Amino acid sequence: MNKSHYHLPSGKGLEKMPGIFTAFLPITAPMVVLLLMPDTGIKSIILSQACLYGYTTAFNITNGNASYSHGPVERTLLGAGVFVSSTFFGLIPHLFQMKYPLNNFWLKRTLPIVFLAQVSGMNVFASRSFEHHRGIEVMDKEGHVVGYSRKAGRKAIKETAKSRAVLFGTSALAPELFIHIFKRTRFYPQTLLSLKILRMSSTFFMMGLMVPVSFSMFPQVGQIQCSQLEEKIQSSTEEKELFYYRGV
Repeated sequence: MNKSHYHLPSGKGLEKMPGIFTAFLPITAPMVVLLLMPDTGIKSIILSQACLYGYTTAFNITNGNASYSHGPVERTLLGAGVFVSSTFFGLIPHLFQMKYPLNNFWLKRTLPIVFLAQVSGMNVFASRSFEHHRGIEVMDKEGHVVGYSRKAGRKAIKETAKSRAVLFGTSALAPELFIHIFKRTRFYPQTLLSLKILRMSSTFFMMGLMVPVSFSMFPQVGQIQCSQLEEKIQSSTEEKELFYYRGV
């Protein structure tokens, strides 16, 4: 694997991060806006869910740890399964509210947000499941590969899933709180178009803040105690602390 992607003690950084920021925000932000727009039909909900989880599934598979081997067929089948299941689970709160309308405003607005955060985290777990089953490279402080660890892979996935849940959960909830408070002021827009513009701009603003924050919640190259890894790895090195690439 190309070690220039690791931020090891030698000082090398993750060169592709600026490009990820540039692409991720303008693609996902409009999808989140459409996903949480009130009074939308089932077709638009399904379309927005499919677009969001189609993109995030491909993003998670592409930007995970690449130190394990998998072929294009495996990757395609995995991506298709994760995409379909994520879209299905994301639709549950919307289908539930169509059949059983909720009277409580906050429960009605926050239920899809809770599912959005949870499914986004689950999407990372499923998209990068190979890292847990096959293990990822762990290295010493000089960047030399010591072995492949499933435990390090599980830790990398868990950290990334947390950051993704925080990203989408916060980016969706904060605009709802802002609009609720803004309603109490005399500046609150009275037209439906103005309200949509306000919701869209606040979501874009919040996601613009949260994308770099969530991506940097955990270091791109994580540290793990050798004693927490498999016995085979412990017996192959005298290092007390090893490193692994977490992915994005």
